[in-house]
Amino acid sequence: MNDQVPIKIAILDDYGDIARKVADWGTISNQPDVSVFHDHLSDQEALVERLKPFDVICIMRERTPITRALIERLPNLKLIASTGPRNAAIDLEAARERSIDVVHTGYDSAPTIELTWALILALARNIWLESASVRAGGWQTNVGLDLKGKTLGLLGLGNIGSRVAEIAKAFGMNVVAWSQNLTADQAAEHGATLVSKQALFEQSDLISIHVILSDRTKGLVGAQELELMKPTALLVNTSRGPIIDESALIKVLQEKKIGGAALDVFEQEPLPAEHAFRKLGNVLATPHIGYCSESLYKTFYRDSVSNIDNWISRLRG
Repeated sequence: MNDQVPIKIAILDDYGDIARKVADWGTISNQPDVSVFHDHLSDQEALVERLKPFDVICIMRERTPITRALIERLPNLKLIASTGPRNAAIDLEAARERSIDVVHTGYDSAPTIELTWALILALARNIWLESASVRAGGWQTNVGLDLKGKTLGLLGLGNIGSRVAEIAKAFGMNVVAWSQNLTADQAAEHGATLVSKQALFEQSDLISIHVILSDRTKGLVGAQELELMKPTALLVNTSRGPIIDESALIKVLQEKKIGGAALDVFEQEPLPAEHAFRKLGNVLATPHIGYCSESLYKTFYRDSVSNIDNWISRLRG
């Protein structure tokens, strides 16, 4: 690499104009040329044209998938700086084949846990509907659901699910859980009862999803599972959209076979303008903000600055 030519860095999908506010990109060695993009490009051709000049792309989680097709059309790309400890949207094999380095950052699950409970409470007590009524000049329109004594079903009881369970116990809820490798002893350690997948959907008053998206969890919640839910039951997803069969969920929501859903994640993000989830009255939708907290963004971008600086230092020898 020519020491006289500044390294070009692209920061992608910085929706809230946060990257420069929480991290000092000027501390990176050799004064690189840093460009920040606040919009999201879904069109592949437009994305290729935007990214062609850059040596480094800094990506926010899975907002822009770094696929083989994209990598093979970026001749200058030498480093992918991803936020978070892993990123399933990066084709790591394609990156290795082209000797492109991939680095990751620290992470804290607390913001997602907090948003999960914000969505649970907002959905159970119809907070978003009542707020809309007040803003429109109205007043009370609904009666909310009590959490005390209700059953929370957790699909996944790992790092996030287990802490969601702890908070549920503080509300006086019964907690049941299921995942493919969960044992009764593991569930009991977190105050939950292991049940079958079928029983979880049949028994729960509220179901929250906390499994990692993988080949075996994609479509894990389909029409069969949704049909088992109580007509008053609520569904919350702060994990990943494809874990739920989206068309099946839309169907049961349209037919009002369940009480409602709070969704922070979707199959396609950003959510298309005419998508059903933007219009259904029994859906509380948020724009994948589970990890969008000030402290975590500081971790993401400050670690990215450090990662890029270390990478440049290694290159310069």
